[in-house]
Parts: sequence; structure tokens; C-alpha cells
Amino acid sequence: MAVSNVIERLGKAIFETPFGAHKIAKDAPELAEIRIAVLDAVKAKSHRASGKSVFPYNLVRINLLGVPEEQAAMFRGEFLSNYFAEELRNSLARSNYRFPEDLHVEITTTPELPAADKEWLNVDTAVVEKLPAVANTAETRVLAKLVVVSGAASRPEIKLQKPRTNIGRTEQVFRAGAGLSRRNDLAFSEDDDVSRSVSREHAHILYAPETDEYRLVNDRVYKGAENCGTYLIREGMSQPVHRNARGTVLENGDEVQLGKAVLRFERE
Repeated sequence: MAVSNVIERLGKAIFETPFGAHKIAKDAPELAEIRIAVLDAVKAKSHRASGKSVFPYNLVRINLLGVPEEQAAMFRGEFLSNYFAEELRNSLARSNYRFPEDLHVEITTTPELPAADKEWLNVDTAVVEKLPAVANTAETRVLAKLVVVSGAASRPEIKLQKPRTNIGRTEQVFRAGAGLSRRNDLAFSEDDDVSRSVSREHAHILYAPETDEYRLVNDRVYKGAENCGTYLIREGMSQPVHRNARGTVLENGDEVQLGKAVLRFERE
């Protein structure tokens, strides 16, 4: 069978319905061929120790040849890698193999067709350094942004890429005898009614990586609950955000009212 037909049939076996419904035809001969190739590679790289078979590698890489570029993303996706990793772990456990807890599978593809005497897939193994759990950072998390809805700010929108984003009346805040005390990432410095309603140190937004939450914190110094000057508008209802250390969790689409200025919180 031509390798192009193999790849086409394999693609149909992976996703039986459109848009990645994650239904897999486990009895597909192409998948069975990959499973056999993986197990053969595992057996070839295993050894005996203390009366047990040991597979010491924590990475099994499946290389597929002849995959068109437009189909590569489907084969390289986490779904297929996780499927073969689970199949491999179950098979090793049933055979009483010892193997690393972080055993995982990667799938690579190339559009290059195999030579006449070569297979359309090959498997190799490796030991890779176990990476620590990746915390949600500006590089890995789903980013959020603030969009100015009402008022003239220093920029029309700002991405929340920092652990803390300050919002206030001026870009720099100075205190008598102390010099520069704060920089605002988003400032309402125009001389108009909306901007004048924003305090120098009005609010800030914190990102909590452990919970993947953005929290709005009121920084205004005020007397009495009626003068908090910071409100959250959600689904048409307004609620005051009083000054406290924890702040209020933001949800996609929330509007933040700072005096007369309004911002909209959006998660990408």
C-alpha cells in the first residue's frame, strides 16, 4: 500500500468525526502497526535487573514519514501522543515491566517519503531531564488584557503580562520626602472630568499563578463605603470593590469602573 494511503487511513482512524471529536478507532490496522513498532522498540531497549524487565527511558519518540504539512498538526497533537503513552504504560504494567513514572510519548512527522527499503515509521527512545511543573507565567498562560471603554488613557488597551499592573491618574506618583513611590502601567493623565475622577494610586491587578486568576485590588484612600470609587460591573449589575489585600476575582467581560473611567477585562 502506498504510504500516502496509509497516512490517509491513519488520519481517519484517529478522528472519525470532524473538528477533532477525539473518537479513536482502536482496531485500525495502522494504529496496531504503530503499537507493535513501539513495543518492539521498548523490548529491544529493555534489560533484566533483579529478576524484572526494566525499560529505563522516559521518552519514546514516534517518527512518521510521508505526512503532508497540512496534516502534521493532527498527528503531532497531544491527543495522539497521550493515547500511545497510555497504551504503552498499560502494556508495560501488564507485563510487569519497571519503567519511569514520567514516561511519555512524542510524535514527529516529516513530509519526506521513505526510501524504497525503509518503513513509513520508526521509533527511538531517550532519557530526558524531568522538567519541573510549569507555573502559569506570562509566556505560558492564557493572557488577559484591559480595554479602555470610557476615558482617555495612556494607551487604548494593555496586556496583563506582569504579576502586578498598576492603574492611576499619572504615569509616575511622587510622595513628599520619599520621591518616586509608584509607576502606573495605565494612566489617565488628561485634564478632563473622567481623568480627574481617577486617583493617583487608584487600583492594581494581580495575577495569581497558583489559581490562574486575575484579581482587582482597590488602592484608593477613602472614608466611608460610599466613596470607594472602584466598582465591578458584571452582567449588568454593579458591585463596589472595597479596599482589601485579596481583591476581587475578575471574569471575562467584566467592566471595571474607576471613578468615571471604565475598562473592560478580557481573557484571550
